[in-house]
Amino acid sequence: MYRFLVRRILGAAVILLIISALTFFLFFAIPRDPAAFACGKLCTPETLEIVRRNLGIDEPVFLQYWHWLVGIFAGRDFTYGHCDAPCLGYSFVNQEPIFQALVDRFPTTLSLTFGAAVVFLLFGIGMGMIAAARQGRPADKIASSASLIGASMQIYFVGVLATWVLVDQLQIIERPSYTPLTENPLQWFYGLLLPWLVLSIIFTANYTRMTRSSMVEQLGEDYVRTARAKGMSARTVFLRFAWRGAMGPVVTIFGVDLGVLLGGAIITEQTFSLHGIGELSIKAVINQDLPMLLGVILVAATAIVLFNIVVDAAYAFIDPRVRLS
Repeated sequence: MYRFLVRRILGAAVILLIISALTFFLFFAIPRDPAAFACGKLCTPETLEIVRRNLGIDEPVFLQYWHWLVGIFAGRDFTYGHCDAPCLGYSFVNQEPIFQALVDRFPTTLSLTFGAAVVFLLFGIGMGMIAAARQGRPADKIASSASLIGASMQIYFVGVLATWVLVDQLQIIERPSYTPLTENPLQWFYGLLLPWLVLSIIFTANYTRMTRSSMVEQLGEDYVRTARAKGMSARTVFLRFAWRGAMGPVVTIFGVDLGVLLGGAIITEQTFSLHGIGELSIKAVINQDLPMLLGVILVAATAIVLFNIVVDAAYAFIDPRVRLS
């Protein structure tokens, strides 16, 4: 297990290095002066000169990338001051270190992601198991139809409609907002309840279909038929054997989805005006803040890679037939 994790971590470091290099060269090797992008739309000639000097535009692009990469581990010095490690650069648009901006926004995205994950895992896996246990029956047809309807929904439509109905008209849910969990747990819960429900709609549909198809496949496996032949009850066979074997594909997509959401639930945060990493990336695009956008991409890639490692390591515990070598 330890050798496997070491190999995967080293491989993840190489992948992140390649992603960062490709992204950096894509942004900073463009024909237009990258300092103009980094400076933003409201940029004066004096600020542009400061940005160009801090970015080292006169240096070769490979040397610029080296300075940026070293800054992640050792920090960097800018005209505005020293950027402590891990330094992902400096946003000359927002006048703040990029890592600090990400740290300030991360609790909102983290709360949104894990709250929605609890909802769509409970409903998605639960509905999928019920549909698999009742193949061809009304419960199966209802769950399958609901998953198709949910998968066709769009967050920006459902979010606006749910806000209008539940918040403005019926007034049974508070208007979405973020309150730190340590300050007021109840306000934290009620403020994110509607975004959790809306974000989980599409994901619940996907997990319902995935769980159902995996369960149906596992129920036809030889080891399940053997367990039935030994006289085990249908409930034991379903929950002890088939369910564990069916969780492999579900855990796989969950690791990817969780990593993507931690990189910023862009549409959801924009719809409900939540100040998370997703909204930060939108503002970076609008303001042409390339250093900030580079930092967001690196954080999102890191989250996806790390959760894929966790998923691979979890296979051996979920399915006894899988062993890591």
